[in-house]
Amino acid sequence: MSAAAVERPHVGKLPSLLEEAEKLTHLLPGHRVEILGGSLTVTPPADGAHAVSLTKLTFAFAPAVNAETEVAQAIGLWLPDGPEDYAIPDLAVVDADYRDHLVEANCYDPAIFRMVLEVTSSNYATDLKTKVAAYAIAKIPVYVIVDRRKERIHVLTDPFANEYRAHQIHAAGQQVTLPDSIGAEITLDVAAILEAARP
Repeated sequence: MSAAAVERPHVGKLPSLLEEAEKLTHLLPGHRVEILGGSLTVTPPADGAHAVSLTKLTFAFAPAVNAETEVAQAIGLWLPDGPEDYAIPDLAVVDADYRDHLVEANCYDPAIFRMVLEVTSSNYATDLKTKVAAYAIAKIPVYVIVDRRKERIHVLTDPFANEYRAHQIHAAGQQVTLPDSIGAEITLDVAAILEAARP
């Protein structure tokens, strides 16, 4: 038998990370599936306090719902640091015309994001390290982290390369006024947010 006559088993095309992420999203309802730094990240459903704190934060950001901006929970953010990278921040302030900036897989161009916010849960290191780099590379102007483990709020601004040049940490008893660049005057009561977020 000649070499040309040997049948080789069919080798199919491997699914892309985006296809795998879509499969996992359907297989694991309630889990948050993201692609960060070229790796699939799956976060289990958060607890009730996480959900309640997000509701309270959404109310706090009500002034940012206006002719120029919208406030959205779990809106997809297409990340420029990988061919299929995306994140799903807990809360975001986006330009009002966000619908015109859909990229792929229900994710939007990072240019329309004025702020992203994460409330830590089982993905603690992701929120405080991996996403800091990802959001900085995407040039998200303001990144707010509600750190439930250490009971403080981080406000990161001035993205440069894969980090933020300004990083302020606020504890209970303080008020945090966010930069005007988000499109509204927003002041957060750190103690109230941390109390709502406490598991």
